[in-house]
Amino acid sequence: MTFTKMQAYGNDYIYVSLFNQEMTHHSAWARFLSHRRFGIGSDGMVLICPSETADFRMRIFNPDGSEAEMCGNALRSTGMYVYEKGLTNKESFTVETLGGIKRIFLKTENNKVINITAAIGAPIFNAERIPATQSDKNGNCINIGVNALDKEFYLNAISLGNPHCVVFVDDAFNFPIEKYGPAIEKHPIFPSGANVEFVQVLDRHNLRMRTWERNCGETLACATGCSAATVCGYITNRCDSKTTVHQLGGDIQIDYNTEEDCIYMTGRSWFVFDGEADNDSYKEFI
Repeated sequence: MTFTKMQAYGNDYIYVSLFNQEMTHHSAWARFLSHRRFGIGSDGMVLICPSETADFRMRIFNPDGSEAEMCGNALRSTGMYVYEKGLTNKESFTVETLGGIKRIFLKTENNKVINITAAIGAPIFNAERIPATQSDKNGNCINIGVNALDKEFYLNAISLGNPHCVVFVDDAFNFPIEKYGPAIEKHPIFPSGANVEFVQVLDRHNLRMRTWERNCGETLACATGCSAATVCGYITNRCDSKTTVHQLGGDIQIDYNTEEDCIYMTGRSWFVFDGEADNDSYKEFI
């Protein structure tokens, strides 16, 4: 089974094209490939597949084998993969995800991708659709107070095809995310769990963020998390609709176009290496 490892600001995935090979036992493969001791090591596995409704289809599996709805870094990396691996010569195309159909815009030089913008659509504010069990008077989950362990937090939750919870803090890079991230991810307010972003507002155009990803743990970058941070910051009047989000792995530009009701995320992705795994490698992880 051939694969490619890619990373976007330290958010690394194993990419497998199913245009020229077949795969079964997807969850077991994801657990094996993602394991940083017994496999390759990654934040998950991405399958790139044919689609009946878009130019391509992307499926994302977490390190525990569960399937995720969306990942902005994986989406942009998929855009780079299909172009540089010769699956398309178009610089704009659509990708089907469990979180809906998204559009990719590539910036290229000499047939190499140098930057990628993904249009991921409109944020969902309605608490029932996130899903979240508590809401404000408008039916949204904005500035909702909850207790997690020994601390009270005010949560701002939206869906971007997957659930995100934004918590504004004074010092994101020194916040004890390992303690409070899992407690908020699995809080009863989120029956399906949530990705949790701890966000520090630097000014109207700059945010600092760390992410605790659902079923994964802390990652160095999360593009949909950057989008959630910007949207929640904007609607609570903490920042403007265009921001640069500074993460441990690097910076991503977010444009929440309120006239279009669409979020655009822009950043780079990088190839790490190509490889081949024995077709029976996954069996110990079934």
